[in-house]
Amino acid sequence: MDHEEVIDIFRKADAILEGHFVLSSGRHSPVFLQKARVFMYPDLTEKLCKGLAQKIRNAGFSVDLVVSPALGGLIPGFETARHLGVPAIWVEREEGNFQLRRGFHIEPGTKIAIVEDIVTTGLSSREAVDCVKALGGDVQCCGCLIDRSNGAADPGVPLVSLAAMDVPSYAPDEVPAELAAVPQTKPGSRHLSTPGGGR
Repeated sequence: MDHEEVIDIFRKADAILEGHFVLSSGRHSPVFLQKARVFMYPDLTEKLCKGLAQKIRNAGFSVDLVVSPALGGLIPGFETARHLGVPAIWVEREEGNFQLRRGFHIEPGTKIAIVEDIVTTGLSSREAVDCVKALGGDVQCCGCLIDRSNGAADPGVPLVSLAAMDVPSYAPDEVPAELAAVPQTKPGSRHLSTPGGGR
């Protein structure tokens, strides 16, 4: 699956939005990728995640387990793990920090891929990597459907993206006047559980 096929799936699902968006990271952007609209469709989600699983394999990574950050990584993490033929678990925030809950356990030395939906700054991925490493996991790579930093994000391990986009984003005090003139929308979910936090 190539870049254009991935973007075309997002377009078909009306998941590429234009306006003035405050991202989960707190940065501002004229483009928002509403992956939930893609995840409405099991066939599209399966196609993307099958492609990501293949790209992880083609990059030379062999993993025993997929770990995803909740909430956004749950669906792509599960579906990518299915195509890799390995279990999927997730980390979720407790008092702002990622933790394993629900009886999940990571055996020391387990080879792991962290799987995300969209990567902007790589913060959630880095935090998930740190959590998993602290539990003894051997993080081989991070995988995502779209890297909207176009390679600039650094999760602390190799990043395997199904597609990369060079989508501008701005710190709150660097928003261009033309974007500042557009009413803001805050479509992400991380702020719902962690006020002021962001990806």
